[in-house]
Amino acid sequence: MTEANASIFILGAGSPIATPDYFGTSQAVQIGDEYLLFDCGPTTTYQLARVGIPVTAIDHLFFTHHHFDHNAGYATFVLSRWDQGLGRVPDLKVFGPRNTALITERLFGEQGAHAFDIEARAKHELSLKHYVSRGGTLPRLPPYIDARDVGPGIVFAGKDWEVRCALGEHVEPYHEMLALRLDSDGFSLAITGDTAPVATVEELVRGADVMVTMCGGSQERQRKAGTNFGQMGTTWAGELAQRAEVKKMILTHFGPGFRPGGTMESGIREIAAVYDGQVIYPHELMKIPLL
Repeated sequence: MTEANASIFILGAGSPIATPDYFGTSQAVQIGDEYLLFDCGPTTTYQLARVGIPVTAIDHLFFTHHHFDHNAGYATFVLSRWDQGLGRVPDLKVFGPRNTALITERLFGEQGAHAFDIEARAKHELSLKHYVSRGGTLPRLPPYIDARDVGPGIVFAGKDWEVRCALGEHVEPYHEMLALRLDSDGFSLAITGDTAPVATVEELVRGADVMVTMCGGSQERQRKAGTNFGQMGTTWAGELAQRAEVKKMILTHFGPGFRPGGTMESGIREIAAVYDGQVIYPHELMKIPLL
């Protein structure tokens, strides 16, 4: 495997607060000729188009948890993939914490939120003529999503890659939070999701070549605000990476107050004080080699 075909694309690196530069959380990973999607924030499908990844190229989606800034783009992604796939793409495999299968059913099932749209596109003459003109063959079947709730351990093994997960600590019991780890030929990538630096996550990310980690901003600011739990700021993210001997850290999920021109630079210094590895403060649409 070469550097050119093992990369991560930062599709969303912001918070629930939309800004002109950042909104929501999502990453796409290229492994050879395969693409995997991790979380599916509000702008995911649009961002995939902007980095040149067709929605039809993705057959596996992994959720860390179900806050809207991590899953609000799910319906758009699934319906776009179905519409553009023309009946030729494999069934989408989706993995996530508790409620992943239930959310999928409520969106795309026979009584789901998008059932009316799916029925119209599968049955109305105008929709079918457009479908056939684009190369589709009849009958037009509704999308099928193989959605599974998963727990700690191996989630799925592909041709030359494997995804494992561990329970994190965020806003339980309302949402369950999974940290994820992808191991492939030549590299390992950990995605913490939104979590405190608990032992289960530390063990999962140990020795990873790259860790994508929540960094909501200054740890001291979180402490003063009383939000120093269930999430990570600068110092906690850096200390986690240092203890786990992570080689490189990519920050994500930063709020509108964590930006270049002061707060970002001071935040990087806070991390550098406790972590010896490389720190990347990404812009959205950034492509980062994994080898």
